[in-house]
This record gives sequence, structure tokens and C-alpha cells, in this order.
Amino acid sequence: MSRLQLSEAVRERVRAAERVVVFSGAGVSRESGLDTFRGAGGLWERMRPEELATPEAFRADPGKVWRWYAWRYQQAAEAAPNPAHAAIARLETLFPFVMVVTQNVDGLHQRAGSQSLLELHGTITRAVCERCGSGRDMGEAIAESSERPPLCSCGGRLRPAVVWFGEVLPHETLVLAYEEATFCDLFISVGTSAVVYPAAGLIELAHQAGACLIEVNPEPTPFSHVMDLRLADPAGEALPALVDAIERSRWPPTT
Repeated sequence: MSRLQLSEAVRERVRAAERVVVFSGAGVSRESGLDTFRGAGGLWERMRPEELATPEAFRADPGKVWRWYAWRYQQAAEAAPNPAHAAIARLETLFPFVMVVTQNVDGLHQRAGSQSLLELHGTITRAVCERCGSGRDMGEAIAESSERPPLCSCGGRLRPAVVWFGEVLPHETLVLAYEEATFCDLFISVGTSAVVYPAAGLIELAHQAGACLIEVNPEPTPFSHVMDLRLADPAGEALPALVDAIERSRWPPTT
């Protein structure tokens, strides 16, 4: 992507911003080789979520669900953060406060260096006991048993520490995300279809609060029309260019 020039209006908003929220979805990790869920070629186009990502599916066939998540964990563990993850992490050097609110469960934001993170849909890097709630490293759990979920010391089954369809998002995490969206000056939505609620409600909150809104996504979303800037390019191309432009706006060259 060529050198990005921000409009004067966006440049002024960026220059004055102090609190930033980055709202990320599966499109951020696509260039790391991880499948998205919705859209052309997404996982839910090829598989049925009700058979793999619901509490009912886990009760009906825990081995099938566990093996699928073991495969997804291995995919994520072998993937590397891409330039989009690195650009998001770099934002923390440009603003007093940056919060990444992600729908992703792959752990790539942390591996890229992002320090402040809210994982709305949990994480595939951890397993949790469905009985007592204690957790452990997912890789260790899979090494113990890759075919069926291993048992916790309390006798309960381990499951991935993700939020399945039909489950509520972690209350404290969601409340914090809503607070950050309400009080941010700059809100960057990247790699998300913005159709899954309540997560997509973060964009509404930021818009209502008057934040500067930027969207990075190849396909339009239901919120594209309210964006102050929309970049219809892959995240790995658009985000580095955007962060470069933001840096120039924050510290313009002296003459």
C-alpha cells in the first residue's frame, strides 16, 4: 500500500487523541494463515458451528469438539503475528493509552507485544475445567490427551477457554470494553464483519460518544457509512500504512 495521506479533519482528530481503542476481528489474523469465520471461505461456510462451538455439541460429542479445538490451537501456535499485529502494538508508543479489544482467541496480539488487551471471546491458549473453573495451558492439556478432553484434578472435564455460541460474554470484560469505547477519542475497527453482538455494539458506543472512527476491512460492514476513514485493504497492508500516517500526524516534521 502506498503512503497514506489522512484528511485534515482526521489528522487533527488523531493529533489530539489521547485514548485509543482498537477493535479487532478474525481478518487481522488472516495474513498469519488463520481462517476467518464469516465471509467467503470462512470456517462457518465449511463447518457447522452448532456441531463444534456450542455447549450442546461438547456434551453430545466432547471428543469431536476437543479434537477440532486441538487442531485450531495447533494452527494458532504455529502461526506468527503479521504486520497488522505489529502495527497495532506500535500504537502503544504513539498514544498515552491504547486498549485492544479483540474477538480473536489466537493469542497473536500478545505475541506481537500488545500490553493492554480485552479478549471478548476468551482464548484458545488456555483450557478450563467445566466443573471448578480452574485453568491450565491448552498445549499441556492437548499433550495429555489429544483425542478427548482430559480431566481436571476435581474430576471435571477440561474445555477450551473460549466463549461458545449460546454462552454470554464475560461480564467484567464486556463492561470494561464498553467503558473504553465510550471514553475513547479514536476507535479503529479492523478485520471484523461487525455483525456479531454484543461485540459490534462497541462501534455504536464510540460513534455516539463522538470518537473519530476508522475502519480497516476489505468488505463493507454495517458501520462503514459512519466512519471518518475507511480503508478497504487487507489489515497487513493497511494498518502499517495507517500507523505510519498516525505517527506523522502526532509528530509532524519540523521545518
